Amino acid sequence: MPEIENIAAAQAAARPAPRASHRAGLRVIATYEIIKTVCLLLVAVAAFHLDRQQNFERLVHWLEHLSLSDSNGLRWRMVSMLQDFGPSRFVAVGLVALGYAVLFGIEGVGLLMGKYWAEWFTVIATASLIPIELYETLHRFGWLKLAALVGNVAIVVYLVRVALQTRESRRVARESAH
Repeated sequence: MPEIENIAAAQAAARPAPRASHRAGLRVIATYEIIKTVCLLLVAVAAFHLDRQQNFERLVHWLEHLSLSDSNGLRWRMVSMLQDFGPSRFVAVGLVALGYAVLFGIEGVGLLMGKYWAEWFTVIATASLIPIELYETLHRFGWLKLAALVGNVAIVVYLVRVALQTRESRRVARESAH
């Protein structure tokens, strides 16, 4: 019987660990999460800065006088949207952006550190946003929205596969240790 155990241990050692083979993919996803974190932190800072009436008025004034010959309609839609939005709502935007930045930061750092819980945390957080992204993509189609939706679905599928492989490899390691 010790020979069979030695053969099984040698076979297990010869197989590449699922974690090692997926390390590059996890780093890419972690980097993506950290980039989203930084972008959302910038949005939060800008939103908290625009909650003051004078800063808000300065932005609206700047947009009104910006000379963009090809995108005049876009500029006026932005000015109208900002005026409808008003400076007081930017605090809420800043808080939401800050909340998502914390969420994405936890995901990214956890994945970079190779934490098993981070894989499932990212799956749950990302999958929870997919219905909203799907709704947005179907009702107000945009190529960027579609790309984000497809990317997030791919991330969820990939991470579930990695996490399940990791779980299986841990189970096999426990069984071979006994």
